[in-house]
Amino acid sequence: VDFFNQINMLYGTITDFCTEESCPVMSAGPKYEYHWADGTNIKKPIKCSAPKYIDYLMTWVQDQLDDETLFPSKIGVPFPKNFMSVAKTILKRLFRVYAHIYHQHFDPVIQLQEEAHLNTSFKHFIFFVQEFNLIDRRELAPLQELIEKLTSKDR
Repeated sequence: VDFFNQINMLYGTITDFCTEESCPVMSAGPKYEYHWADGTNIKKPIKCSAPKYIDYLMTWVQDQLDDETLFPSKIGVPFPKNFMSVAKTILKRLFRVYAHIYHQHFDPVIQLQEEAHLNTSFKHFIFFVQEFNLIDRRELAPLQELIEKLTSKDR
């Protein structure tokens, strides 16, 4: 929930720069393009603009978080058997927003003087997903160089 809120907030600061015109596809640099599918309403992945993809993503994550069968809020109610796979999918998709921001919108982040916030949030996110092995290494490839810099001990 914290990562979702942080990413939502960080992305919210650069929405003026992430438009249908500036980002006609959801990407993280030239090698990585993401297509949206939620498995319910949109079963076959669709190519869409970054703002549309991120809107779909944030709405989908919020729906998951609000689902009492997936994220029970009452004490004593167990998490479902598929909780880990749902959590992994959420985190994998949230990573894509970081990757998009870093690759496509880092200049506005610097102009807004929020790179320290972005880096701190991303570093926390990466340490968490690495500690619990929540995102496949291949999925992290768009930001691998940055991840190595942020997580190396001899910085």
